[in-house]
Amino acid sequence: MRPKLASGIWVAAYLRRLTLASIPAYVTWRGDAQAGAVMVKLARLDGTATVYQRQFDFDHDTYRWQVLRDGPEREVDTMLARQRAIDRDLWVIEIEDARGRHLLDEEGLAE
Repeated sequence: MRPKLASGIWVAAYLRRLTLASIPAYVTWRGDAQAGAVMVKLARLDGTATVYQRQFDFDHDTYRWQVLRDGPEREVDTMLARQRAIDRDLWVIEIEDARGRHLLDEEGLAE
């Protein structure tokens, strides 16, 4: 397994990739630059949202993005607020895209 990339570097690279794809995104909560966990909220602009979090896949010895919560945006925001209260090192990135694009399934973003 490769060494883990610092969270702040990963977030900056991810935001750049989203910008290049013309997908609006911003950091709504800044966590620990070295080792903070990252959650990605995808707001579909129809009142619904999905939160993704990287989880380790023991079968494949790698990280994969998994849906942590999907549903009404208000409920997703409440869940994220609870997570931030528990984990002050957490990063939260919010994407606003009616087409549901997040790029998390593209090569290199599981790092």
